[in-house]
Amino acid sequence: MKILGCTLVCILLLSAPGWAVLGEYENSIALDQQHMRAQLHQTSAQGYSVNELTTPEGKRVREFVSAKGMVFGVAWRGPTLPDLRQLLGTYFSQVQQAAQPRRRRGGPLVIKTKDFILVSGGHMRAFHGFAYVPSLLPAGVSAEVVR
Repeated sequence: MKILGCTLVCILLLSAPGWAVLGEYENSIALDQQHMRAQLHQTSAQGYSVNELTTPEGKRVREFVSAKGMVFGVAWRGPTLPDLRQLLGTYFSQVQQAAQPRRRRGGPLVIKTKDFILVSGGHMRAFHGFAYVPSLLPAGVSAEVVR
């Protein structure tokens, strides 16, 4: 019975999507690309790089990575929201808490703390947003690049 349980856990862990998660090291962009069935386009700038994933449906997710390999920001645009739980990692709980009392109101969701910034808005077939961790911004890089 123990072997069956361990086998099931291993299968689930290996089949889980591997996103480059906000606030963690970049190590899974290729898995993100495969999971989303997306085209990957990488660009470099001074002090950081951008991994842009574009799906056939028109969803675009950009992951901003410091020279040290740390994901300091993510941005999205498309007809549906990406899996924010996967993209935001541990920061997703802050989004859930902020969104709870807002269920009936329109307008963008804005979260601004000293540790986490998120702006998300849009409507059916036109969602957009971005999130970043101010303390992880590379030296000399403005938060404005995460859009």
